[in-house]
Amino acid sequence: MSQANDAAGPAANSMKAVQVKLVLLGEAAVGKSSLVLRFVNDEFQENKEPTIGAAFLTQKCRLEDKVIKFEIWDTAGQERFHSLAPMYYRNAQAAVVVYDVTKASSLEKAKSWVKELQRQANPNIVIALTGNKVDLVSTGRKGRRQGDGEADEDEQEDDDTVDDDEEDDEDYAVTRQVATEEASAYAQEAGLLFFETSAKNGLGVAEVFTEIAKKIPLEHILSSSRGGRAGGINGSNGRVDLQRDGANGQRLGGQQDKGACAC
Repeated sequence: MSQANDAAGPAANSMKAVQVKLVLLGEAAVGKSSLVLRFVNDEFQENKEPTIGAAFLTQKCRLEDKVIKFEIWDTAGQERFHSLAPMYYRNAQAAVVVYDVTKASSLEKAKSWVKELQRQANPNIVIALTGNKVDLVSTGRKGRRQGDGEADEDEQEDDDTVDDDEEDDEDYAVTRQVATEEASAYAQEAGLLFFETSAKNGLGVAEVFTEIAKKIPLEHILSSSRGGRAGGINGSNGRVDLQRDGANGQRLGGQQDKGACAC
């Protein structure tokens, strides 16, 4: 895949990208920021600081003869930031709503986000329901070490207590609280894309964004925002080549470019 991306890179960079606004929503500590970092920079940070407000990152991918530039708003999951969410999902063409497969309550929160999006967001928004942290279920690694840093203060205090009493490398069995079948059935009923991922090992992360790219109505975006004629894109069979746009998101809209390379 790397060689294909390298070959597609110069051609993709020469094309004018179609900008697509994408927002990530979900409860704190479900792994939203880690998913974005895996997609954009192909990296994972064990002890990432909580997101404050929102972080902004970009990433390009190629869909047949089009280049999509995802403008990604990674929102904070703490309840005190909930009122800020509409400014980030307003006019968004896509949303990734994330829950933790080891925490049933996070799926309920995800469902409430889906309802809010369907009620208030762009009526044509593409929504992907994403169950993260499947690596915890498969490996039994310590759950509190696999989050995206969006834990609240009480959760962080609990982490400190455990660190004092247990070895860092200790394992224990992590129980899946959200069955794949349950979440998949809900997603199908609600008309959502559905994925299960691991931001830590990268499982399924690229698929989330490539499948969203296939579903985005690019013709409508091009005709409405640029006045260009609609292009013919086969949403079900389009080939997507991911390319890192080299953006490291910073809080509240900051952006720092690093240099493009293949994902």
